Amino acid sequence: MNPLILIRGGGDLASGVALRLHRVGFQVAILELEKPLAVRRTVSFSEAVYEGTQTVEGVTARLVSGDQFQVTMEAGEIPVLVDPTANILNNQFLTSPNFTFVVDARLTKAEPDPLPVNVALHIGLGPGFTAGANCHAVIETQRGHALGRVYWEGKASPDSRQPDGDQRRVLRAPAAGNVETKKRIGDLCKEGETIATVGGKTIISPFDGILRGLIHSRVQATEGMKIGDVDTRNDPSMIHFVSDKALSVAGGVLEAVYMKLKGMEN
Repeated sequence: MNPLILIRGGGDLASGVALRLHRVGFQVAILELEKPLAVRRTVSFSEAVYEGTQTVEGVTARLVSGDQFQVTMEAGEIPVLVDPTANILNNQFLTSPNFTFVVDARLTKAEPDPLPVNVALHIGLGPGFTAGANCHAVIETQRGHALGRVYWEGKASPDSRQPDGDQRRVLRAPAAGNVETKKRIGDLCKEGETIATVGGKTIISPFDGILRGLIHSRVQATEGMKIGDVDTRNDPSMIHFVSDKALSVAGGVLEAVYMKLKGMEN
Protein backbone atom coordinates (compact mmCIF):
# COMPACT_ATOMS: atom_id res chain seq x y z
CA MET A 1 0.00 0.00 0.00
CA ASN A 2 1.30 3.46 -0.91
CA PRO A 3 -1.04 5.92 0.78
CA LEU A 4 -1.53 9.54 -0.18
CA ILE A 5 -0.08 11.68 2.62
CA LEU A 6 -1.56 15.15 2.98
CA ILE A 7 0.52 17.61 4.98
CA ARG A 8 -1.37 20.54 6.43
CA GLY A 9 1.04 23.48 6.37
CA GLY A 10 4.16 24.04 4.30
CA GLY A 11 6.54 25.81 6.67
CA ASP A 12 10.05 24.68 7.52
CA LEU A 13 9.12 21.73 9.80
CA ALA A 14 6.35 20.63 7.45
CA SER A 15 8.73 20.84 4.51
CA GLY A 16 11.29 18.67 6.28
CA VAL A 17 8.54 16.08 6.74
CA ALA A 18 7.49 16.38 3.09
CA LEU A 19 11.09 15.96 1.90
CA ARG A 20 11.69 12.74 3.81
CA LEU A 21 8.35 11.20 2.86
CA HIS A 22 8.81 12.16 -0.79
CA ARG A 23 12.36 10.83 -0.94
CA VAL A 24 11.36 7.36 0.25
CA GLY A 25 8.61 7.14 -2.35
CA PHE A 26 5.37 8.27 -0.71
CA GLN A 27 2.79 10.35 -2.56
CA VAL A 28 2.85 13.70 -0.76
CA ALA A 29 0.75 16.84 -1.10
CA ILE A 30 0.71 20.08 0.90
CA LEU A 31 -2.37 22.07 1.95
CA GLU A 32 -1.76 25.73 2.70
CA LEU A 33 -3.28 29.11 3.50
CA GLU A 34 -4.01 31.70 0.82
CA LYS A 35 -1.15 33.74 2.32
CA PRO A 36 1.27 31.38 4.08
CA LEU A 37 3.04 32.63 7.21
CA ALA A 38 6.37 30.78 6.88
CA VAL A 39 9.45 32.70 7.99
CA ARG A 40 12.19 30.34 6.75
CA ARG A 41 10.83 30.70 3.23
CA THR A 42 13.90 29.41 1.36
CA VAL A 43 13.27 25.95 2.85
CA SER A 44 9.47 26.08 2.92
CA PHE A 45 7.35 24.54 0.18
CA SER A 46 4.62 27.02 1.12
CA GLU A 47 6.52 29.59 -0.92
CA ALA A 48 5.04 27.93 -4.02
CA VAL A 49 1.76 29.70 -3.16
CA TYR A 50 3.49 33.03 -3.82
CA GLU A 51 5.93 32.03 -6.56
CA GLY A 52 4.18 29.17 -8.39
CA THR A 53 6.97 26.71 -7.64
CA GLN A 54 9.49 26.18 -4.85
CA THR A 55 12.50 23.86 -4.84
CA VAL A 56 14.02 22.70 -1.55
CA GLU A 57 17.10 20.46 -1.57
CA GLY A 58 16.39 19.35 -5.13
CA VAL A 59 12.67 18.58 -4.65
CA THR A 60 10.13 20.84 -6.37
CA ALA A 61 6.67 21.74 -5.13
CA ARG A 62 4.11 23.34 -7.44
CA LEU A 63 0.97 25.37 -6.76
CA VAL A 64 -1.90 23.49 -8.41
CA SER A 65 -5.65 23.30 -8.72
CA GLY A 66 -7.55 20.06 -8.18
CA ASP A 67 -7.42 19.06 -11.85
CA GLN A 68 -3.60 19.34 -11.84
CA PHE A 69 -3.16 17.40 -8.61
CA GLN A 70 -2.53 13.88 -9.89
CA VAL A 71 -0.41 14.81 -12.90
CA THR A 72 1.89 16.88 -10.67
CA MET A 73 2.57 13.90 -8.39
CA GLU A 74 3.13 11.66 -11.41
CA ALA A 75 5.74 14.16 -12.63
CA GLY A 76 7.69 13.67 -9.39
CA GLU A 77 6.72 17.00 -7.86
CA ILE A 78 4.82 17.85 -4.69
CA PRO A 79 1.44 19.50 -5.35
CA VAL A 80 0.55 22.47 -3.15
CA LEU A 81 -3.11 23.41 -2.83
CA VAL A 82 -4.64 26.42 -1.15
CA ASP A 83 -6.94 24.44 1.11
CA PRO A 84 -6.70 25.51 4.77
CA THR A 85 -9.73 23.42 5.84
CA ALA A 86 -8.63 20.21 4.07
CA ASN A 87 -11.69 20.15 1.81
CA ILE A 88 -9.79 17.83 -0.54
CA LEU A 89 -10.74 15.02 1.85
CA ASN A 90 -14.32 15.41 0.62
CA ASN A 91 -13.26 14.89 -3.00
CA GLN A 92 -13.72 11.18 -3.70
CA PHE A 93 -11.92 11.51 -7.03
CA LEU A 94 -8.67 12.69 -5.39
CA THR A 95 -8.70 11.06 -1.96
CA SER A 96 -10.00 7.90 -0.32
CA PRO A 97 -10.28 7.90 3.50
CA ASN A 98 -8.97 4.33 3.70
CA PHE A 99 -5.81 5.18 1.76
CA THR A 100 -5.13 8.72 2.98
CA PHE A 101 -2.88 9.77 5.86
CA VAL A 102 -2.90 13.34 7.24
CA VAL A 103 0.00 15.09 8.96
CA ASP A 104 -1.04 18.31 10.68
CA ALA A 105 2.14 20.38 10.61
CA ARG A 106 0.58 23.83 10.98
CA LEU A 107 2.00 24.22 14.51
CA THR A 108 -0.94 26.31 15.69
CA LYS A 109 -0.29 24.96 19.22
CA ALA A 110 -4.04 24.79 19.75
CA GLU A 111 -6.56 21.95 19.63
CA PRO A 112 -7.46 21.40 15.96
CA ASP A 113 -10.93 21.33 14.44
CA PRO A 114 -12.02 17.82 13.42
CA LEU A 115 -11.13 16.69 9.91
CA PRO A 116 -13.99 16.63 7.36
CA VAL A 117 -13.77 12.82 7.25
CA ASN A 118 -12.05 10.10 9.24
CA VAL A 119 -8.74 8.98 7.72
CA ALA A 120 -6.58 5.90 8.17
CA LEU A 121 -3.85 7.80 10.05
CA HIS A 122 -3.90 11.32 11.50
CA ILE A 123 -0.59 12.59 12.89
CA GLY A 124 -0.29 15.86 14.81
CA LEU A 125 2.94 17.78 15.37
CA GLY A 126 3.48 19.30 18.79
CA PRO A 127 1.16 20.94 21.32
CA GLY A 128 -2.60 20.91 20.79
CA PHE A 129 -2.83 17.25 19.82
CA THR A 130 -3.78 14.34 22.05
CA ALA A 131 -3.19 10.85 20.68
CA GLY A 132 -6.37 8.82 20.91
CA ALA A 133 -8.55 11.93 21.20
CA ASN A 134 -8.06 14.32 18.27
CA CYS A 135 -5.48 12.32 16.31
CA HIS A 136 -3.90 8.87 16.20
CA ALA A 137 -0.28 9.84 16.95
CA VAL A 138 1.60 12.92 18.16
CA ILE A 139 5.20 13.85 17.32
CA GLU A 140 7.31 15.76 19.85
CA THR A 141 8.53 19.10 18.43
CA GLN A 142 10.26 20.60 21.46
CA ARG A 143 14.04 20.40 21.42
CA GLY A 144 15.51 17.99 23.95
CA HIS A 145 15.94 14.27 24.41
CA ALA A 146 12.36 13.58 23.25
CA LEU A 147 12.49 15.57 20.00
CA GLY A 148 10.95 13.49 17.20
CA ARG A 149 9.48 10.90 19.57
CA VAL A 150 6.15 9.29 18.58
CA TYR A 151 3.34 9.19 21.13
CA TRP A 152 0.42 6.83 20.49
CA GLU A 153 -1.13 7.90 23.78
CA GLY A 154 -1.14 11.29 25.47
CA LYS A 155 0.42 14.58 24.42
CA ALA A 156 3.69 16.17 23.43
CA SER A 157 5.33 18.72 25.72
CA PRO A 158 3.22 21.85 26.32
CA ASP A 159 4.08 25.05 24.50
CA SER A 160 6.98 26.72 26.33
CA ARG A 161 6.12 30.05 24.63
CA GLN A 162 9.86 30.59 24.25
CA PRO A 163 11.98 30.14 21.09
CA ASP A 164 14.94 27.77 21.08
CA GLY A 165 18.30 29.32 21.95
CA ASP A 166 18.81 33.07 22.23
CA GLN A 167 15.32 34.55 22.44
CA ARG A 168 16.49 37.76 20.80
CA ARG A 169 16.94 35.97 17.49
CA VAL A 170 13.19 35.91 16.83
CA LEU A 171 11.92 39.12 15.25
CA ARG A 172 8.33 40.07 16.05
CA ALA A 173 6.06 42.71 14.59
CA PRO A 174 6.00 45.77 16.89
CA ALA A 175 2.63 46.79 15.44
CA ALA A 176 -0.02 45.62 13.00
CA GLY A 177 0.44 46.45 9.34
CA ASN A 178 2.23 45.65 6.10
CA VAL A 179 5.76 44.27 6.32
CA GLU A 180 8.21 46.38 4.31
CA THR A 181 11.50 44.52 4.05
CA LYS A 182 14.89 46.22 3.88
CA LYS A 183 16.92 42.99 3.88
CA ARG A 184 16.69 39.63 2.12
CA ILE A 185 17.01 36.16 3.60
CA GLY A 186 20.70 35.26 3.64
CA ASP A 187 21.90 38.85 4.10
CA LEU A 188 24.46 39.66 6.78
CA CYS A 189 22.95 42.02 9.34
CA LYS A 190 24.85 44.24 11.72
CA GLU A 191 23.60 44.86 15.24
CA GLY A 192 21.14 47.75 15.16
CA GLU A 193 20.71 47.64 11.38
CA THR A 194 17.16 47.98 10.04
CA ILE A 195 15.72 44.71 8.71
CA ALA A 196 12.10 45.73 8.10
CA THR A 197 9.35 48.10 9.09
CA VAL A 198 5.83 47.15 10.16
CA GLY A 199 3.08 49.72 10.57
CA GLY A 200 5.67 52.46 10.37
CA LYS A 201 7.77 50.97 13.21
CA THR A 202 11.31 49.73 12.67
CA ILE A 203 12.66 46.23 13.34
CA ILE A 204 16.41 46.13 13.88
CA SER A 205 18.88 43.27 14.08
CA PRO A 206 19.51 42.30 17.74
CA PHE A 207 23.12 41.30 16.98
CA ASP A 208 25.47 40.57 14.09
CA GLY A 209 24.23 37.57 12.13
CA ILE A 210 22.65 36.07 9.05
CA LEU A 211 19.00 36.81 8.31
CA ARG A 212 17.77 33.21 8.40
CA GLY A 213 14.11 33.93 7.77
CA LEU A 214 11.73 36.75 6.91
CA ILE A 215 7.99 36.61 6.34
CA HIS A 216 6.61 37.40 2.88
CA SER A 217 5.87 41.07 2.27
CA ARG A 218 2.29 40.21 1.20
CA VAL A 219 1.42 39.11 4.74
CA GLN A 220 -0.53 41.57 6.85
CA ALA A 221 1.19 41.26 10.22
CA THR A 222 -0.49 41.43 13.59
CA GLU A 223 1.26 42.89 16.61
CA GLY A 224 3.58 40.32 18.19
CA MET A 225 3.59 38.02 15.15
CA LYS A 226 6.87 36.27 14.39
CA ILE A 227 8.17 37.81 11.18
CA GLY A 228 11.89 37.02 11.10
CA ASP A 229 14.85 35.10 12.48
CA VAL A 230 18.51 36.15 12.82
CA ASP A 231 21.26 33.55 13.34
CA THR A 232 24.69 34.31 14.81
CA ARG A 233 26.35 31.62 12.70
CA ASN A 234 27.82 33.50 9.75
CA ASP A 235 27.03 30.77 7.25
CA PRO A 236 24.70 31.90 4.44
CA SER A 237 24.50 28.32 3.09
CA MET A 238 22.25 27.34 6.01
CA ILE A 239 19.31 29.10 4.38
CA HIS A 240 19.20 26.38 1.69
CA PHE A 241 18.91 23.34 3.99
CA VAL A 242 16.12 22.16 6.25
CA SER A 243 17.07 22.18 9.91
CA ASP A 244 18.18 19.33 12.16
CA LYS A 245 14.93 19.84 14.08
CA ALA A 246 12.84 19.44 10.92
CA LEU A 247 14.67 16.24 10.00
CA SER A 248 14.23 14.82 13.50
CA VAL A 249 10.48 15.54 13.49
CA ALA A 250 10.28 14.04 10.00
CA GLY A 251 11.92 10.88 11.34
CA GLY A 252 9.14 10.58 13.89
CA VAL A 253 6.52 10.96 11.17
CA LEU A 254 8.21 8.27 9.09
CA GLU A 255 8.22 5.93 12.09
CA ALA A 256 4.50 6.48 12.69
CA VAL A 257 3.68 5.98 9.01
CA TYR A 258 5.59 2.70 8.76
CA MET A 259 4.16 1.41 12.03
CA LYS A 260 0.66 2.07 10.72
CA LEU A 261 1.41 0.37 7.41
CA LYS A 262 2.86 -2.65 9.20
CA GLY A 263 -0.30 -2.89 11.32
CA MET A 264 -2.52 -2.69 8.23
CA GLU A 265 -0.63 -5.60 6.64
CA ASN A 266 -1.19 -7.89 9.62
